[in-house]
Amino acid sequence: MDPISPLEQALHAARALVLADLVAREVAEADVVSLVEESIAQRRWWVEQWPDGAAFVAGLVAQDVQDALLERYGRWPLCPVCGSGDPHALDVEPELGPDPYWVCHKAGVKVASVGSLGSATGGTASS
Repeated sequence: MDPISPLEQALHAARALVLADLVAREVAEADVVSLVEESIAQRRWWVEQWPDGAAFVAGLVAQDVQDALLERYGRWPLCPVCGSGDPHALDVEPELGPDPYWVCHKAGVKVASVGSLGSATGGTASS
């Protein structure tokens, strides 16, 4: 069996992190998971062109999925910190960098690392 390349490791990790956040917010329906796969396919080409960008893939995939969800369904993920006012989405910081996290710019707080929304918001709701 051939070893998994660093590129594929980065892509698999990004997929897992974003899927974990989608599951935590109970939006991991098949059509939404397809958005993750579309982003992974696009980012595969991107990181093949710029291998040093592999560490940035998780944040970029999170942003891609967030943008696609905004176009099709609305804001995601909604901020769990601000209990009043208009609902607003979290943003990914840094926009292009390693170790991405979700942040609420309104409250000025780091909410959770990408992939850890479930632990930041008390886990997934039971069905």
